[in-house]
Amino acid sequence: MATAAIERPQCRTSPTAYEALKEHFAEHPEDKLDHPHKWDVSRSDIYAENTWHPIFREMREAGPLHYIDESPFGPYWAVVGHKAIQHIEALPDTFSSSWEHGGITILNRLTEEEMAERGIEERRELPMFIAMDRPQHTGQRRTVAPKFTPSGMAEMEGEIRQRTGELLDSLPRGEVFDWVDKVSIELTTGMLAILFGFPWEDRRLLTYWSDWSGDTELATVRDLDDVRWGILQEMAAYFQSLWIERTHDKEPGDDLISMMIHSEAMNQMSPQEFMGNLILLIVGGNDTTRNSMSGFVYQLDKNPDQRKLFEQNPDIIPNAVQEMLRMQTPLAHMRRTCTEDTEVFGQTIKKGDKVVLWYISANRDEEVFENPDKLDLTRENARRHIAFGYGIHRCVGARLAELQLRVLLEEMHKRRMRVHLAGDIERVKANFVHGFRKLEVEVTQF
Repeated sequence: MATAAIERPQCRTSPTAYEALKEHFAEHPEDKLDHPHKWDVSRSDIYAENTWHPIFREMREAGPLHYIDESPFGPYWAVVGHKAIQHIEALPDTFSSSWEHGGITILNRLTEEEMAERGIEERRELPMFIAMDRPQHTGQRRTVAPKFTPSGMAEMEGEIRQRTGELLDSLPRGEVFDWVDKVSIELTTGMLAILFGFPWEDRRLLTYWSDWSGDTELATVRDLDDVRWGILQEMAAYFQSLWIERTHDKEPGDDLISMMIHSEAMNQMSPQEFMGNLILLIVGGNDTTRNSMSGFVYQLDKNPDQRKLFEQNPDIIPNAVQEMLRMQTPLAHMRRTCTEDTEVFGQTIKKGDKVVLWYISANRDEEVFENPDKLDLTRENARRHIAFGYGIHRCVGARLAELQLRVLLEEMHKRRMRVHLAGDIERVKANFVHGFRKLEVEVTQF
């Protein structure tokens, strides 16, 4: 128990990232990004409108990777094949994740000239262990990894099940509500609050910060990037107050902040590194599970044969979780930077080239998954999805995401709960986070 209560900084809770972007582009249509290349899959509208499937299919048919010579994010290699992505992920020294080369998203690193033009004195770069190469990556990942071991999962399962059950029991019957807000966000944000030992009454701040952190398009609009940076500074200040509080604890806690404090690899982090790792854990723990929870409800409604299978046979739930992760792919891409000239599947990638791994395409690769656009809860190789990445950077919290999804499905089944789409469906307009903003549903029983 903390011996000293530290005053929390004031943090804004509006506007949302989505509202800010929408308003900006309404007032400044000239700022809308231009995508002249027909295969430039960095365009966010194809994800918001759910029209990305045929573009990636066409690209896969033409080959596993393609050079996109023009995009708002500069030229890049689009890697769309499952085997090619695994090959590149298995070579972390050749294909760097380091923030010093540009990090893990498609965004460009600002040049010195661009920084001067925008009046930015310090680089807005956030080192985080997913955006580090070995050996730094190894030490920092090891700090938080014990929280996500099988024994760690066993300890958490009871609490997750209780919270999930209570939430499902509180849902309205006979009226339309937003599944994203009432279920997906509530369950994942609550889980994050527990992992961080975060004040429960402020837990929705985690969702707010996650949305501002994970929207790559914000960084392309100068004014909004300034707002975003200010919001992330508020996040860092709030967590700094928790950090100071935890350093006064007589016994070290088992929350993620306490684990960082007592880790040689992480207790001397710079403010930017602290902020970066917080964003990694928040976006990683929030967007992925949240969007898979929404995706499952959407897919079951669209595939009544599979819904019937789920309702008749709960034994398929563990495999259904894997298939759902494959179908949803909650993070559409990750980026690497080539550190030396190299050849991949007949293509020469030059030192310094940006290489974007489109997980969303790999998980629909016909060479790996038969009839890949079909939801099949009994799919034998569903586990071959790479929604969590592959290799040394595979998601550290993958087990926890799987546990939360499994428990949600088990508790829904236990209550014979059937969820119908019953109104607006809004998808996230972004090329990084892939999911739903709104999913209006109604609950009945089977």
